[in-house]
Amino acid sequence: MYRDKTKDSIRSVGHAVALGVSIALAWASGAHGATEMIDQVVAIVDDDVIMASELRERLAVVAENLETRGVEAPPEDELIREILDRLILESIQMQMGDRFGVRISDAQLDAAMGRIARQNRMTPEQFAVLLEQEGRSYGEIRENIRREMVIQRVQQGNVNQLIQITDQEIDNYLSTEEGQKLVQPEYRLVHALLPIPSGASQREIEASQAYCETLVARIQGGEDFDTVISASGEEYTFNGGDLGWRKLDDVPSIFQEVAQTLKTGDTADLFQSPSGWHIVKMMDRRGAELTISQTKVRHILIKPSEILTDDQARQQIADLKTRIEGGEDFAALAREYSEDIGSASEGGELGWTNPGQMVPEFENMMASTETGSISQPVRSEFGWHILEVLDRRDKDMTSEMRRAQIEEHLHSRKYQEELDVWLRKIRDEAFVDIK
Repeated sequence: MYRDKTKDSIRSVGHAVALGVSIALAWASGAHGATEMIDQVVAIVDDDVIMASELRERLAVVAENLETRGVEAPPEDELIREILDRLILESIQMQMGDRFGVRISDAQLDAAMGRIARQNRMTPEQFAVLLEQEGRSYGEIRENIRREMVIQRVQQGNVNQLIQITDQEIDNYLSTEEGQKLVQPEYRLVHALLPIPSGASQREIEASQAYCETLVARIQGGEDFDTVISASGEEYTFNGGDLGWRKLDDVPSIFQEVAQTLKTGDTADLFQSPSGWHIVKMMDRRGAELTISQTKVRHILIKPSEILTDDQARQQIADLKTRIEGGEDFAALAREYSEDIGSASEGGELGWTNPGQMVPEFENMMASTETGSISQPVRSEFGWHILEVLDRRDKDMTSEMRRAQIEEHLHSRKYQEELDVWLRKIRDEAFVDIK
C-alpha cells in the first residue's frame, strides 16, 4: 500500500542511488571484515539527515516482518528505495511536528503502550519483559510509538482541514442502499436451539417444549442465560451461542422480527422453527434510537486573578446570588459581571446542554439544582459560577446520530485519498539530497 502511494518519488531515486546506498549499508554494517563500523549520511531532508544506520535498522525490521508473515521480499534495491523514501517522508513530517509544537506527553505515551499491551492480553509490565526476552528494546519501541503518534497528529491536523462534508452529500448517501445499511441498528443476540429429531413423537415434542419453556421462564426471571442453558443436562443438548454484533440485515432471518421487539436484557418467548425450539436473548443493542436528557441553563462566571483572590471571587459570586434571590434580573447581572465572554452578552444563556458537555463540577451542580432554582456557588477550573436551570427535556437525537455516522463514514473514505495527495505534495516541496 505504501509503495502505491509513493511510487513516483521512489522511481525518481533510481537504481544508481539504490546501488550507492547498498554499498553504504554494506560498509556501515561492517561488511569489510574487522573494519570498525562507520556511519554516514545517506540523505539530507530539509534540516535533517538520514543515516545509513537508520536505514540499516529499518531494513532489518522490514525483512523480519516479511519473513514472519511468510511474504517474499522484493529485490533488495527496490526494498532499499522504498524504505529510504519512507524515512524521508517520516523526516519531513517529524520536522513539521517540531515546527507546529506537536508534543506527546509521557502520560499519553503510557496510555498508548497500555493499549498495545492489552491487545496482546498482557499488562504493560509483562509486555516490557516479553520485548526484552525477544531481544527488542522496550525504550526503542516506546520512542517509535511516540514518533508514530506525532506523525499521525501532523497528518490529521493537515488533512482534516482539507475535507468538507456537505449536508447534501450526507442526504445523497443516506438515500442509497449502502447508506441505509450503514445506519441500521446493531444487535447482539445469544441463541440456544434445541433440535427436534425428525422421528420425534408428538409426546416428545410437547415434553421438549415444556422443558424449554421452564428455561425461558428462569432466564426471564433474571438467571444467567449461559448458566441455565449449560445446566440443561444430558437429555437435552442445545446448539447456538453468541451471534456477536450484527446489523439487522445480517441477523439470521428467523430472528430479524423478534430482534426488533426486544430491549436490552429481554428474552423472547419460546418459538419454533423447522430446526427446533429457539431461546433468544438480547444482550445489547445500539443505533436503534438515541434519546438524551438535556438541560437548559444559564450562568454567571467570576474568575480569580492577580487582583482578585479566590476567596474574593467566591464572595462576589455569592453576593450576586443574593441579589438575584432578592429580585434583581439574572440576565442583566450576567451581562454586567459575567466573565464568560461567550455567554455574557446573551445574559448568561448556554442553551440546551447535553450530558458530558460541561466540566464535571458544573455538570454535577446542574444535575442537583431544581428547575427554576439558582445553584450554590460552585468552583470549576474556570472560576466561580452560579447557575440557573431553566428547563429540562428528553430529546430524540436518532436523526442527528445517523447523520453523524454518515459524516464520519464519508470523512474516513475521503481521508485516505486526501492523505495520499498531501504526502505527495510535501515530498515534492521538500529539499531532498540523496547521497
